[in-house]
Amino acid sequence: MIQQNFIKIYEESFKTNWELSALSNYKDRETLSYRQLSEKIARMHILFKELGIEKGDKIALIGKNHTSWSVIFLATFTYGAVIVPILHEFNPESMEHIIAHSESKCIFINEIIWESLNKGNIKLPVFSLPSFNLLQSENEKANEITGRLDALFAEKYPNGFNKEDIVYANVDNDEVICLNYTSGTTGFSKGVMLTANNFAGNITYAHTLQLLFQSERDLAFLPMAHAYGCAFDFLYALSVGVHVTLLDIIPSPQNLVKAFQEIKPDIIITVPLIFEKIYKKKILPVISKPIVKILLRIPGIGNLIYSKIRKSLIHSLGGNFREVIIGGAALGKEIEAFFYKIKFPFTVGYGMTECAPLISYDHHYEFVPTSCGSVLKDIMEARIDSPDPEKVPGEIQVRGENVMKGYYKNPEATKAAFTEDGWLKTGDSGIMKGRRLFIKGRIKTMILGPSGQNIYPEEIESKLNNLPYVAESLVVERDNKLVALVYPDFSALEADGLANDQLPQIMEGNKGALNKQVANYERISTIVIIDKEFEKTPKKSIKRFLYN
Repeated sequence: MIQQNFIKIYEESFKTNWELSALSNYKDRETLSYRQLSEKIARMHILFKELGIEKGDKIALIGKNHTSWSVIFLATFTYGAVIVPILHEFNPESMEHIIAHSESKCIFINEIIWESLNKGNIKLPVFSLPSFNLLQSENEKANEITGRLDALFAEKYPNGFNKEDIVYANVDNDEVICLNYTSGTTGFSKGVMLTANNFAGNITYAHTLQLLFQSERDLAFLPMAHAYGCAFDFLYALSVGVHVTLLDIIPSPQNLVKAFQEIKPDIIITVPLIFEKIYKKKILPVISKPIVKILLRIPGIGNLIYSKIRKSLIHSLGGNFREVIIGGAALGKEIEAFFYKIKFPFTVGYGMTECAPLISYDHHYEFVPTSCGSVLKDIMEARIDSPDPEKVPGEIQVRGENVMKGYYKNPEATKAAFTEDGWLKTGDSGIMKGRRLFIKGRIKTMILGPSGQNIYPEEIESKLNNLPYVAESLVVERDNKLVALVYPDFSALEADGLANDQLPQIMEGNKGALNKQVANYERISTIVIIDKEFEKTPKKSIKRFLYN
Protein backbone atom coordinates (compact mmCIF):
# COMPACT_ATOMS: atom_id res chain seq x y z
CA MET A 1 0.00 0.00 0.00
CA ILE A 2 1.26 3.50 -0.88
CA GLN A 3 1.88 5.46 2.33
CA GLN A 4 0.75 8.81 0.93
CA ASN A 5 -3.06 9.08 1.06
CA PHE A 6 -4.29 9.91 -2.42
CA ILE A 7 -7.04 12.33 -1.35
CA LYS A 8 -4.65 14.25 0.94
CA ILE A 9 -2.39 14.92 -2.06
CA TYR A 10 -5.03 17.31 -3.40
CA GLU A 11 -5.85 18.91 -0.06
CA GLU A 12 -2.16 19.84 0.21
CA SER A 13 -1.67 20.86 -3.42
CA PHE A 14 -4.73 23.13 -3.56
CA LYS A 15 -3.62 24.92 -0.38
CA THR A 16 0.03 25.22 -1.46
CA ASN A 17 -0.83 26.49 -4.95
CA TRP A 18 -3.84 28.58 -3.86
CA GLU A 19 -3.18 31.66 -6.02
CA LEU A 20 -1.63 29.91 -9.04
CA SER A 21 -3.44 29.08 -12.29
CA ALA A 22 -4.75 25.51 -12.29
CA LEU A 23 -6.93 24.90 -15.37
CA SER A 24 -7.73 26.75 -18.58
CA ASN A 25 -9.95 25.99 -21.55
CA TYR A 26 -8.01 26.53 -24.75
CA LYS A 27 -11.03 27.66 -26.78
CA ASP A 28 -12.67 30.23 -24.50
CA ARG A 29 -9.56 30.98 -22.39
CA GLU A 30 -11.49 30.64 -19.14
CA THR A 31 -8.94 30.06 -16.37
CA LEU A 32 -9.45 28.74 -12.86
CA SER A 33 -6.89 29.32 -10.14
CA TYR A 34 -6.40 26.58 -7.56
CA ARG A 35 -8.50 28.75 -5.25
CA GLN A 36 -11.37 29.00 -7.75
CA LEU A 37 -11.12 25.31 -8.53
CA SER A 38 -11.35 24.51 -4.79
CA GLU A 39 -14.44 26.75 -4.46
CA LYS A 40 -16.19 25.00 -7.34
CA ILE A 41 -15.39 21.62 -5.81
CA ALA A 42 -16.89 22.82 -2.49
CA ARG A 43 -20.09 23.89 -4.29
CA MET A 44 -20.39 20.45 -5.88
CA HIS A 45 -19.93 18.80 -2.48
CA ILE A 46 -22.94 20.77 -1.21
CA LEU A 47 -24.95 19.70 -4.28
CA PHE A 48 -24.01 16.04 -3.78
CA LYS A 49 -25.01 16.14 -0.12
CA GLU A 50 -28.36 17.77 -0.85
CA LEU A 51 -29.04 15.17 -3.57
CA GLY A 52 -28.47 12.43 -1.01
CA ILE A 53 -25.25 11.14 -2.60
CA GLU A 54 -23.45 8.95 -0.09
CA LYS A 55 -19.89 7.69 0.21
CA GLY A 56 -19.29 4.99 -2.40
CA ASP A 57 -22.16 6.10 -4.66
CA LYS A 58 -21.38 6.38 -8.38
CA ILE A 59 -21.50 9.61 -10.41
CA ALA A 60 -21.36 9.36 -14.22
CA LEU A 61 -19.39 11.98 -16.16
CA ILE A 62 -19.67 12.31 -19.94
CA GLY A 63 -17.97 15.10 -21.84
CA LYS A 64 -14.91 16.44 -23.60
CA ASN A 65 -11.87 17.91 -21.86
CA HIS A 66 -13.06 21.06 -20.09
CA THR A 67 -12.71 22.84 -16.74
CA SER A 68 -16.28 21.82 -15.85
CA TRP A 69 -15.46 18.13 -16.51
CA SER A 70 -12.40 18.48 -14.28
CA VAL A 71 -14.41 20.00 -11.43
CA ILE A 72 -16.84 17.07 -11.35
CA PHE A 73 -14.08 14.46 -11.52
CA LEU A 74 -12.19 16.04 -8.61
CA ALA A 75 -15.32 16.85 -6.60
CA THR A 76 -16.53 13.25 -6.80
CA PHE A 77 -13.55 11.42 -5.35
CA THR A 78 -12.77 14.17 -2.80
CA TYR A 79 -16.38 13.82 -1.58
CA GLY A 80 -15.90 10.08 -1.14
CA ALA A 81 -18.04 9.02 -4.11
CA VAL A 82 -16.92 6.96 -7.13
CA ILE A 83 -16.42 8.70 -10.47
CA VAL A 84 -17.53 6.92 -13.66
CA PRO A 85 -15.87 8.81 -16.54
CA ILE A 86 -17.47 7.75 -19.83
CA LEU A 87 -15.67 8.52 -23.08
CA HIS A 88 -17.67 10.96 -25.19
CA GLU A 89 -16.68 8.89 -28.24
CA PHE A 90 -18.68 5.88 -27.06
CA ASN A 91 -21.92 5.27 -28.96
CA PRO A 92 -25.18 6.18 -27.16
CA GLU A 93 -26.12 2.55 -26.47
CA SER A 94 -22.77 1.96 -24.74
CA MET A 95 -23.20 5.09 -22.64
CA GLU A 96 -26.68 4.03 -21.54
CA HIS A 97 -25.40 0.54 -20.70
CA ILE A 98 -22.52 1.93 -18.60
CA ILE A 99 -24.81 4.33 -16.71
CA ALA A 100 -27.10 1.44 -15.82
CA HIS A 101 -24.36 -1.14 -15.17
CA SER A 102 -22.40 1.24 -12.91
CA GLU A 103 -25.54 2.01 -10.86
CA SER A 104 -24.79 5.73 -11.10
CA LYS A 105 -26.90 8.04 -8.92
CA CYS A 106 -26.62 11.13 -11.13
CA ILE A 107 -25.09 12.24 -14.43
CA PHE A 108 -23.08 15.23 -15.62
CA ILE A 109 -23.05 15.42 -19.41
CA ASN A 110 -22.50 17.73 -22.39
CA GLU A 111 -25.93 18.77 -23.67
CA ILE A 112 -25.15 17.78 -27.26
CA ILE A 113 -24.35 14.24 -26.06
CA TRP A 114 -27.45 14.18 -23.85
CA GLU A 115 -29.60 14.85 -26.92
CA SER A 116 -28.35 11.62 -28.50
CA LEU A 117 -29.37 9.39 -25.58
CA ASN A 118 -32.69 7.64 -25.08
CA LYS A 119 -33.96 9.73 -22.17
CA GLY A 120 -36.72 7.26 -21.42
CA ASN A 121 -34.06 4.80 -20.24
CA ILE A 122 -32.62 7.26 -17.72
CA LYS A 123 -34.47 8.18 -14.51
CA LEU A 124 -31.60 9.95 -12.73
CA PRO A 125 -30.89 13.63 -12.07
CA VAL A 126 -28.99 14.90 -15.12
CA PHE A 127 -26.86 18.05 -15.06
CA SER A 128 -25.35 19.84 -18.05
CA LEU A 129 -21.71 20.57 -18.73
CA PRO A 130 -20.37 23.22 -18.64
CA SER A 131 -23.21 25.14 -16.94
CA PHE A 132 -24.16 22.53 -14.26
CA ASN A 133 -27.83 23.36 -14.99
CA LEU A 134 -30.38 20.65 -14.23
CA LEU A 135 -31.53 18.98 -17.46
CA GLN A 136 -33.79 16.29 -16.06
CA SER A 137 -34.92 14.90 -12.73
CA GLU A 138 -37.91 13.03 -11.36
CA ASN A 139 -36.91 14.34 -7.95
CA GLU A 140 -38.57 17.71 -7.32
CA LYS A 141 -36.00 18.45 -4.64
CA ALA A 142 -33.27 18.56 -7.30
CA ASN A 143 -34.89 21.65 -8.89
CA GLU A 144 -35.07 23.35 -5.53
CA ILE A 145 -31.45 22.52 -4.67
CA THR A 146 -29.97 23.94 -7.85
CA GLY A 147 -31.88 27.18 -7.31
CA ARG A 148 -30.58 27.49 -3.74
CA LEU A 149 -26.96 26.43 -4.30
CA ASP A 150 -25.57 29.97 -3.99
CA ALA A 151 -27.46 30.54 -0.74
CA LEU A 152 -26.37 27.16 0.65
CA PHE A 153 -22.75 27.94 -0.19
CA ALA A 154 -22.94 31.38 1.50
CA GLU A 155 -24.58 29.80 4.52
CA LYS A 156 -21.83 27.18 4.90
CA TYR A 157 -18.99 29.64 4.27
CA PRO A 158 -20.19 33.01 5.71
CA ASN A 159 -16.64 34.41 5.71
CA GLY A 160 -15.90 33.24 2.18
CA PHE A 161 -14.11 30.07 1.15
CA ASN A 162 -10.54 29.88 2.52
CA LYS A 163 -7.63 27.45 2.42
CA GLU A 164 -8.58 26.10 5.83
CA ASP A 165 -11.96 25.04 4.42
CA ILE A 166 -10.33 22.43 2.19
CA VAL A 167 -11.07 19.30 4.19
CA TYR A 168 -11.90 16.31 2.02
CA ALA A 169 -13.48 12.94 2.73
CA ASN A 170 -11.60 10.30 4.67
CA VAL A 171 -10.98 7.75 1.92
CA ASP A 172 -8.50 4.92 2.49
CA ASN A 173 -6.16 4.11 -0.36
CA ASP A 174 -7.62 0.62 -0.72
CA GLU A 175 -11.09 1.99 -1.58
CA VAL A 176 -12.40 2.12 -5.16
CA ILE A 177 -12.71 5.72 -6.37
CA CYS A 178 -13.13 5.24 -10.13
CA LEU A 179 -14.91 2.87 -12.51
CA ASN A 180 -13.16 3.24 -15.85
CA TYR A 181 -14.92 1.39 -18.64
CA THR A 182 -12.48 0.17 -21.27
CA SER A 183 -12.88 0.58 -25.00
CA GLY A 184 -10.37 -1.87 -26.33
CA THR A 185 -9.48 -3.41 -29.65
CA THR A 186 -11.29 -6.65 -28.78
CA GLY A 187 -14.79 -5.35 -28.17
CA PHE A 188 -16.56 -5.92 -24.86
CA SER A 189 -16.36 -2.98 -22.43
CA LYS A 190 -15.60 -3.83 -18.78
CA GLY A 191 -15.70 -1.57 -15.72
CA VAL A 192 -12.18 -1.43 -14.29
CA MET A 193 -12.28 -0.85 -10.51
CA LEU A 194 -9.45 1.56 -9.75
CA THR A 195 -8.58 2.32 -6.14
CA ALA A 196 -7.10 5.44 -4.59
CA ASN A 197 -3.94 3.36 -4.17
CA ASN A 198 -3.78 2.62 -7.91
CA PHE A 199 -3.80 6.33 -8.68
CA ALA A 200 -1.46 7.09 -5.76
CA GLY A 201 1.04 4.60 -7.18
CA ASN A 202 1.08 6.44 -10.50
CA ILE A 203 1.11 9.95 -9.04
CA THR A 204 3.76 9.39 -6.36
CA TYR A 205 6.01 7.59 -8.86
CA ALA A 206 5.69 10.53 -11.24
CA HIS A 207 6.76 12.77 -8.34
CA THR A 208 10.03 10.83 -8.08
CA LEU A 209 10.59 11.28 -11.82
CA GLN A 210 10.13 15.07 -11.52
CA LEU A 211 8.37 15.27 -14.89
CA LEU A 212 6.81 18.66 -14.06
CA PHE A 213 7.32 21.46 -11.54
CA GLN A 214 5.15 24.11 -9.90
CA SER A 215 3.81 26.81 -12.28
CA GLU A 216 4.91 24.94 -15.40
CA ARG A 217 2.57 24.44 -18.36
CA ASP A 218 0.91 21.36 -19.75
CA LEU A 219 -1.39 20.97 -22.77
CA ALA A 220 -3.95 18.16 -22.25
CA PHE A 221 -5.24 16.92 -25.60
CA LEU A 222 -5.69 13.21 -24.89
CA PRO A 223 -9.19 12.34 -23.60
CA MET A 224 -9.06 12.70 -19.81
CA ALA A 225 -11.80 10.09 -19.46
CA HIS A 226 -9.06 7.60 -20.41
CA ALA A 227 -6.62 6.50 -17.70
CA TYR A 228 -3.47 7.66 -19.56
CA GLY A 229 -4.43 11.29 -20.07
CA CYS A 230 -6.27 11.41 -16.74
CA ALA A 231 -3.32 10.23 -14.66
CA PHE A 232 -0.58 12.39 -16.11
CA ASP A 233 -2.03 15.41 -17.95
CA PHE A 234 -4.54 15.96 -15.15
CA LEU A 235 -4.11 14.27 -11.76
CA TYR A 236 -0.31 14.33 -11.63
CA ALA A 237 -0.11 17.85 -13.08
CA LEU A 238 -2.53 19.25 -10.48
CA SER A 239 -0.71 17.48 -7.66
CA VAL A 240 2.42 19.60 -8.28
CA GLY A 241 0.83 22.98 -9.05
CA VAL A 242 1.03 22.90 -12.85
CA HIS A 243 -1.15 25.08 -15.09
CA VAL A 244 -3.06 22.68 -17.38
CA THR A 245 -4.62 23.96 -20.60
CA LEU A 246 -7.42 21.68 -21.79
CA LEU A 247 -7.65 21.40 -25.56
CA ASP A 248 -11.42 21.65 -25.99
CA ILE A 249 -11.29 21.55 -29.80
CA ILE A 250 -10.56 18.73 -32.26
CA PRO A 251 -6.88 17.68 -31.83
CA SER A 252 -6.10 17.85 -35.55
CA PRO A 253 -2.40 18.29 -36.48
CA GLN A 254 -3.06 21.94 -37.41
CA ASN A 255 -4.88 22.69 -34.14
CA LEU A 256 -2.21 20.92 -32.11
CA VAL A 257 0.72 22.76 -33.69
CA LYS A 258 -1.04 26.10 -33.12
CA ALA A 259 -1.80 25.20 -29.51
CA PHE A 260 1.74 23.94 -28.86
CA GLN A 261 3.22 27.19 -30.11
CA GLU A 262 0.84 29.27 -27.98
CA ILE A 263 1.00 27.26 -24.76
CA LYS A 264 4.65 26.13 -25.02
CA PRO A 265 4.17 23.12 -22.71
CA ASP A 266 7.02 21.86 -20.53
CA ILE A 267 6.18 18.25 -21.31
CA ILE A 268 4.15 16.56 -24.06
CA ILE A 269 2.12 13.42 -23.33
CA THR A 270 0.82 11.82 -26.50
CA VAL A 271 0.00 8.70 -28.50
CA PRO A 272 1.98 7.34 -31.49
CA LEU A 273 -0.53 8.50 -34.10
CA ILE A 274 0.53 12.15 -33.73
CA PHE A 275 4.19 11.43 -34.42
CA GLU A 276 3.43 8.92 -37.13
CA LYS A 277 1.51 11.64 -38.98
CA ILE A 278 4.33 14.17 -38.52
CA TYR A 279 6.85 11.66 -39.84
CA LYS A 280 4.80 10.63 -42.86
CA LYS A 281 3.56 14.09 -43.83
CA LYS A 282 6.52 16.33 -42.98
CA ILE A 283 9.70 14.30 -42.67
CA LEU A 284 9.48 11.27 -44.97
CA PRO A 285 8.85 13.34 -48.15
CA VAL A 286 12.05 15.30 -47.41
CA ILE A 287 14.42 12.45 -46.54
CA SER A 288 13.07 10.31 -49.43
CA LYS A 289 14.31 12.75 -52.08
CA PRO A 290 17.22 11.22 -54.06
CA ILE A 291 19.55 14.18 -53.45
CA VAL A 292 18.79 14.18 -49.70
CA LYS A 293 19.43 10.42 -49.51
CA ILE A 294 22.89 11.02 -50.98
CA LEU A 295 23.63 13.94 -48.64
CA LEU A 296 22.57 11.92 -45.58
CA ARG A 297 25.33 9.41 -46.34
CA ILE A 298 27.97 12.15 -45.93
CA PRO A 299 28.69 12.21 -42.15
CA GLY A 300 29.07 15.97 -41.59
CA ILE A 301 26.27 17.02 -43.93
CA GLY A 302 23.98 14.20 -42.78
CA ASN A 303 24.32 15.27 -39.17
CA LEU A 304 23.59 18.87 -40.15
CA ILE A 305 20.38 17.82 -41.95
CA TYR A 306 19.27 15.72 -38.96
CA SER A 307 19.99 18.64 -36.63
CA LYS A 308 17.85 20.98 -38.74
CA ILE A 309 14.98 18.48 -38.79
CA ARG A 310 15.19 18.10 -35.00
CA LYS A 311 15.23 21.86 -34.38
CA SER A 312 12.31 22.41 -36.76
CA LEU A 313 10.29 19.68 -35.05
CA ILE A 314 11.03 21.01 -31.57
CA HIS A 315 10.03 24.52 -32.67
CA SER A 316 6.73 23.31 -34.16
CA LEU A 317 5.90 21.67 -30.80
CA GLY A 318 6.39 24.88 -28.83
CA GLY A 319 10.15 24.69 -28.31
CA ASN A 320 9.91 24.53 -24.49
CA PHE A 321 9.42 20.86 -23.59
CA ARG A 322 11.95 18.63 -21.86
CA GLU A 323 10.62 15.40 -23.33
CA VAL A 324 7.80 13.78 -25.24
CA ILE A 325 6.21 10.73 -23.60
CA ILE A 326 4.55 8.36 -26.06
CA GLY A 327 2.17 5.68 -24.82
CA GLY A 328 -1.13 3.99 -25.47
CA ALA A 329 0.13 1.91 -28.40
CA ALA A 330 3.35 0.86 -30.14
CA LEU A 331 5.33 3.41 -32.14
CA GLY A 332 6.35 2.17 -35.60
CA LYS A 333 9.92 0.84 -35.48
CA GLU A 334 11.13 2.82 -38.51
CA ILE A 335 9.70 6.04 -37.08
CA GLU A 336 11.12 5.33 -33.62
CA ALA A 337 14.56 4.60 -35.10
CA PHE A 338 14.52 7.89 -37.03
CA PHE A 339 13.58 10.04 -34.01
CA TYR A 340 16.25 8.28 -31.96
CA LYS A 341 18.84 8.86 -34.68
CA ILE A 342 18.20 12.61 -34.81
CA LYS A 343 18.41 12.76 -30.97
CA PHE A 344 14.84 13.93 -30.52
CA PRO A 345 13.96 13.90 -26.77
CA PHE A 346 11.26 11.24 -26.63
CA THR A 347 10.52 8.08 -24.71
CA VAL A 348 7.99 5.25 -25.03
CA GLY A 349 6.17 4.00 -21.94
CA TYR A 350 3.80 1.10 -21.35
CA GLY A 351 0.62 0.69 -19.37
CA MET A 352 -3.01 -0.30 -19.42
CA THR A 353 -6.26 0.95 -17.91
CA GLU A 354 -6.12 -1.92 -15.41
CA CYS A 355 -2.96 -0.34 -13.95
CA ALA A 356 -4.27 3.26 -13.87
CA PRO A 357 -2.21 3.06 -16.22
CA LEU A 358 1.60 2.90 -15.82
CA ILE A 359 3.68 -0.30 -15.85
CA SER A 360 7.04 0.78 -17.30
CA TYR A 361 8.87 3.99 -18.20
CA ASP A 362 12.37 5.41 -18.82
CA HIS A 363 13.42 9.05 -19.12
CA HIS A 364 14.29 9.96 -22.72
CA TYR A 365 18.02 9.93 -21.94
CA GLU A 366 17.72 6.32 -20.69
CA PHE A 367 15.41 5.13 -23.47
CA VAL A 368 16.48 2.04 -25.43
CA PRO A 369 15.00 1.72 -28.95
CA THR A 370 12.27 -0.93 -29.40
CA SER A 371 11.72 -1.03 -25.63
CA CYS A 372 8.84 0.47 -23.66
CA GLY A 373 10.78 1.43 -20.56
CA SER A 374 11.74 -0.25 -17.29
CA VAL A 375 9.19 -1.70 -14.88
CA LEU A 376 8.47 0.87 -12.15
CA LYS A 377 10.93 0.30 -9.31
CA ASP A 378 9.38 -0.41 -5.88
CA ILE A 379 5.88 0.04 -7.39
CA MET A 380 5.42 -2.76 -9.91
CA GLU A 381 6.81 -6.19 -10.74
CA ALA A 382 6.70 -7.98 -14.09
CA ARG A 383 7.47 -11.44 -15.37
CA ILE A 384 7.38 -13.17 -18.75
CA ASP A 385 5.45 -16.43 -19.10
CA SER A 386 8.24 -18.05 -21.09
CA PRO A 387 11.02 -20.64 -20.58
CA ASP A 388 13.59 -17.96 -21.54
CA PRO A 389 12.18 -14.49 -20.70
CA GLU A 390 15.11 -12.62 -22.28
CA LYS A 391 14.88 -14.38 -25.65
CA VAL A 392 11.59 -16.24 -26.06
CA PRO A 393 8.45 -14.03 -26.05
CA GLY A 394 5.71 -14.86 -23.61
CA GLU A 395 2.82 -13.06 -21.95
CA ILE A 396 3.80 -10.06 -19.83
CA GLN A 397 2.28 -10.49 -16.37
CA VAL A 398 2.40 -7.83 -13.64
CA ARG A 399 1.55 -7.20 -10.02
CA GLY A 400 1.98 -4.26 -7.66
CA GLU A 401 0.49 -1.04 -6.36
CA ASN A 402 -1.05 0.05 -9.66
CA VAL A 403 -3.00 -3.14 -10.40
CA MET A 404 -6.81 -2.83 -10.35
CA LYS A 405 -9.14 -4.46 -7.83
CA GLY A 406 -11.02 -6.24 -10.63
CA TYR A 407 -13.90 -5.70 -13.05
CA TYR A 408 -17.12 -4.30 -11.59
CA LYS A 409 -19.89 -6.89 -11.19
CA ASN A 410 -17.94 -9.30 -13.39
CA PRO A 411 -16.24 -12.01 -11.29
CA GLU A 412 -15.74 -14.26 -14.33
CA ALA A 413 -13.75 -11.61 -16.23
CA THR A 414 -11.84 -10.74 -13.05
CA LYS A 415 -10.85 -14.36 -12.48
CA ALA A 416 -9.80 -14.73 -16.12
CA ALA A 417 -7.62 -11.59 -15.87
CA PHE A 418 -5.37 -13.02 -13.15
CA THR A 419 -3.14 -16.07 -12.86
CA GLU A 420 -3.68 -18.59 -10.07
CA ASP A 421 -0.87 -16.94 -8.09
CA GLY A 422 -2.28 -13.41 -8.47
CA TRP A 423 -0.44 -11.81 -11.40
CA LEU A 424 -2.43 -9.65 -13.86
CA LYS A 425 -2.34 -11.05 -17.39
CA THR A 426 -1.71 -8.10 -19.71
CA GLY A 427 -2.51 -9.93 -22.94
CA ASP A 428 0.72 -8.57 -24.43
CA SER A 429 3.60 -10.75 -25.60
CA GLY A 430 7.15 -9.63 -24.94
CA ILE A 431 10.58 -10.25 -23.47
CA MET A 432 12.31 -8.61 -20.49
CA LYS A 433 16.00 -7.81 -20.09
CA GLY A 434 16.71 -6.84 -16.50
CA ARG A 435 13.69 -4.63 -15.71
CA ARG A 436 13.34 -3.34 -19.29
CA LEU A 437 10.35 -4.56 -21.34
CA PHE A 438 10.24 -5.18 -25.09
CA ILE A 439 6.73 -5.79 -26.45
CA LYS A 440 6.22 -7.98 -29.50
CA GLY A 441 2.46 -7.60 -29.91
CA ARG A 442 -0.96 -8.52 -28.56
CA ILE A 443 -1.38 -12.24 -27.88
CA LYS A 444 -4.95 -12.14 -29.24
CA THR A 445 -3.78 -10.63 -32.54
CA MET A 446 -0.81 -12.98 -32.96
CA ILE A 447 -1.13 -15.24 -35.99
CA LEU A 448 0.41 -18.72 -36.06
CA GLY A 449 2.51 -19.19 -39.21
CA PRO A 450 2.44 -22.33 -41.43
CA SER A 451 5.37 -23.89 -39.56
CA GLY A 452 4.37 -22.67 -36.11
CA GLN A 453 6.04 -19.26 -36.30
CA ASN A 454 4.61 -16.40 -34.23
CA ILE A 455 3.51 -13.61 -36.59
CA TYR A 456 2.81 -10.22 -35.01
CA PRO A 457 0.68 -8.24 -37.49
CA GLU A 458 1.59 -4.94 -35.80
CA GLU A 459 5.20 -5.34 -36.95
CA ILE A 460 4.15 -5.89 -40.57
CA GLU A 461 1.71 -2.97 -40.41
CA SER A 462 4.38 -0.57 -39.16
CA LYS A 463 6.41 -1.29 -42.32
CA LEU A 464 3.40 -1.13 -44.64
CA ASN A 465 2.24 2.19 -43.18
CA ASN A 466 5.44 3.86 -44.35
CA LEU A 467 4.96 2.88 -48.01
CA PRO A 468 3.50 5.31 -50.57
CA TYR A 469 -0.14 6.35 -50.25
CA VAL A 470 -0.89 4.11 -47.25
CA ALA A 471 -2.75 6.03 -44.54
CA GLU A 472 -3.30 3.02 -42.27
CA SER A 473 -3.43 -0.74 -42.52
CA LEU A 474 -4.50 -3.93 -40.82
CA VAL A 475 -3.02 -7.38 -41.42
CA VAL A 476 -5.43 -10.29 -40.94
CA GLU A 477 -5.52 -14.00 -41.71
CA ARG A 478 -7.99 -15.19 -44.33
CA ASP A 479 -8.06 -18.73 -45.78
CA ASN A 480 -4.70 -19.42 -44.10
CA LYS A 481 -3.09 -16.49 -45.91
CA LEU A 482 -2.02 -13.05 -44.72
CA VAL A 483 -4.10 -10.25 -46.18
CA ALA A 484 -3.46 -6.53 -45.71
CA LEU A 485 -6.45 -4.20 -45.50
CA VAL A 486 -5.33 -0.70 -46.52
CA TYR A 487 -7.06 2.64 -46.20
CA PRO A 488 -5.23 4.80 -48.78
CA ASP A 489 -3.93 8.33 -48.22
CA PHE A 490 -6.36 9.94 -50.65
CA SER A 491 -5.18 13.48 -49.90
CA ALA A 492 -1.58 12.61 -50.83
CA LEU A 493 -2.82 10.88 -53.96
CA GLU A 494 -4.74 14.00 -54.99
CA ALA A 495 -1.84 16.30 -54.15
CA ASP A 496 0.40 14.29 -56.48
CA GLY A 497 -2.14 14.47 -59.31
CA LEU A 498 -2.90 10.76 -59.30
CA ALA A 499 -6.30 9.17 -59.89
CA ASN A 500 -7.97 6.68 -57.56
CA ASP A 501 -8.02 4.04 -60.30
CA GLN A 502 -4.20 3.95 -60.10
CA LEU A 503 -4.36 2.65 -56.53
CA PRO A 504 -4.46 -1.10 -57.38
CA GLN A 505 -1.20 -0.77 -59.33
CA ILE A 506 0.39 1.33 -56.57
CA MET A 507 -0.62 -1.17 -53.88
CA GLU A 508 0.71 -4.06 -55.93
CA GLY A 509 4.07 -2.27 -55.94
CA ASN A 510 3.76 -1.74 -52.18
CA LYS A 511 3.10 -5.44 -51.69
CA GLY A 512 6.32 -6.30 -53.51
CA ALA A 513 8.29 -3.73 -51.52
CA LEU A 514 6.83 -4.94 -48.23
CA ASN A 515 7.49 -8.62 -48.92
CA LYS A 516 11.17 -7.85 -49.45
CA GLN A 517 11.35 -6.37 -45.95
CA VAL A 518 9.73 -9.23 -44.01
CA ALA A 519 10.44 -12.90 -43.37
CA ASN A 520 9.05 -15.44 -45.84
CA TYR A 521 6.32 -16.51 -43.42
CA GLU A 522 5.29 -12.85 -42.90
CA ARG A 523 4.70 -12.10 -46.59
CA ILE A 524 1.21 -10.93 -47.50
CA SER A 525 -0.73 -12.54 -50.34
CA THR A 526 -2.80 -9.52 -51.32
CA ILE A 527 -3.71 -5.95 -50.43
CA VAL A 528 -7.41 -5.13 -50.14
CA ILE A 529 -8.23 -1.43 -50.53
CA ILE A 530 -10.95 -0.11 -48.23
CA ASP A 531 -12.67 3.25 -48.69
CA LYS A 532 -13.37 4.16 -45.05
CA GLU A 533 -11.04 4.84 -42.15
CA PHE A 534 -10.82 2.00 -39.65
CA GLU A 535 -12.93 2.37 -36.53
CA LYS A 536 -10.72 3.21 -33.56
CA THR A 537 -10.64 3.35 -29.80
CA PRO A 538 -10.11 6.75 -28.10
CA LYS A 539 -6.37 5.90 -27.99
CA LYS A 540 -6.58 5.72 -31.79
CA SER A 541 -5.91 1.99 -31.92
CA ILE A 542 -7.86 0.15 -34.61
CA LYS A 543 -10.75 -1.98 -33.32
CA ARG A 544 -9.38 -5.20 -34.79
CA PHE A 545 -12.32 -7.38 -33.76
CA LEU A 546 -14.48 -5.58 -36.34
CA TYR A 547 -12.27 -6.73 -39.23
CA ASN A 548 -11.12 -10.23 -38.32
